[in-house]
Amino acid sequence: MTPVQPPSSNAATGSGFLSRSAPPHILTLVLIAGIAAMSMNIFLPSMPAMAIYFQADYALIQLAISAYLALTGVLNIFLGPLSDRFGRRAVLLASLAVFTLASVGCVFSTSVEMFLFFRMAQAVVASGMVLSRAIVRDMAPPDQAASMIAYVTMGMALVPMLAPMLGGVLDAKFGWQANFVAMATAGTLVFWLTYADLGETNRHQTTGFRQQFAAYPALLRSRRFWGYTFVAGVTSGAFFAFLGGAPYVGSEILGLGPQTLGFYFGIIPMGYLVGNFFTGRYATRLGIGWMILAGGYVATFGMLLVVGFWLSGIQTAPALFGSLFFMGLGNGLVMPSATSGLLSVKPELAGSASGLGTATMIGMGSALSAITGALLGPETGAWPLILMMLGCGFAGIILAIYTNRVEAAAR
Repeated sequence: MTPVQPPSSNAATGSGFLSRSAPPHILTLVLIAGIAAMSMNIFLPSMPAMAIYFQADYALIQLAISAYLALTGVLNIFLGPLSDRFGRRAVLLASLAVFTLASVGCVFSTSVEMFLFFRMAQAVVASGMVLSRAIVRDMAPPDQAASMIAYVTMGMALVPMLAPMLGGVLDAKFGWQANFVAMATAGTLVFWLTYADLGETNRHQTTGFRQQFAAYPALLRSRRFWGYTFVAGVTSGAFFAFLGGAPYVGSEILGLGPQTLGFYFGIIPMGYLVGNFFTGRYATRLGIGWMILAGGYVATFGMLLVVGFWLSGIQTAPALFGSLFFMGLGNGLVMPSATSGLLSVKPELAGSASGLGTATMIGMGSALSAITGALLGPETGAWPLILMMLGCGFAGIILAIYTNRVEAAAR
């Protein structure tokens, strides 16, 4: 088999760009998924300044990450089934509208409670990440879907790679509110693009939630589904732990300013971009099982490098963030393949599987993010963050081996 090439026009029909009656252009899927990623990390370099502005503890401001991720996980349980029932297009448009309004609310917040309320409302944009994958699975079989998802997430990876850098610059020039102005602007543009280009791809919409949930037990009983979900959960868990702890480690322990911290935050997504490129090229040829296991080894290697540097006394930003390039690379090998695997257990429930799988991943990630943030302090240094990510790496390898065996037995 030859590698699947990235689609360059509206898939399945060959129709032109900006057609509301055809599947979306690959660029549309990238931006739909990218805005969900952007909302997670553009303001990370500003978190210490936001704590000062609102006169709040860093742990309270950190809820903008950990509580946001937890709510995202809950919403995913409903967003996927809603898209199976009412279609991908309607759910995405509604989500983008709410996200844009909530971003404006964050800009004008006058208290930390008001800010956190609007920040939680932003979580609905998680539909972009969930449904972009379901849309791909609507259009392609498993191995090809893994390659297409990889190309979507490869383009999407540019957003979290560049967003913290942009966020650091905006904070330095205009203050932390500028990050949320940028989100509101991006939400408006992506809403228009989705309206103009996203034709409905769910051709098997369920007639009611009773029919839909009647099919759930087969999904929930599947060891294949949970194997792919948990391997993706612990793999992405290392990144979520990083989101929860890296702003504190970078600013308080390593003494980095917002712009410098934003630059270093771009290194892991750069690795993720490379990993997705390799997945896009070779997933169809090598199979998703091989990609998942290889990614687990690569990610763990990066974390072991960090441990080695820290134990030898080389406790610097280049040592930490440079080594974690390999964590991003490994995640880029694992995530598209694991996602394709869990979506393929019951293709007629692709939206529900995407929602439930992503909810589980993000739920695990939010817990790891909160725990990591709570454990960090002047007396601990960076060790809680490092050890949490290392534990995720080893768990990912064990779960990848288990999942591959379950898949082989099923075949």
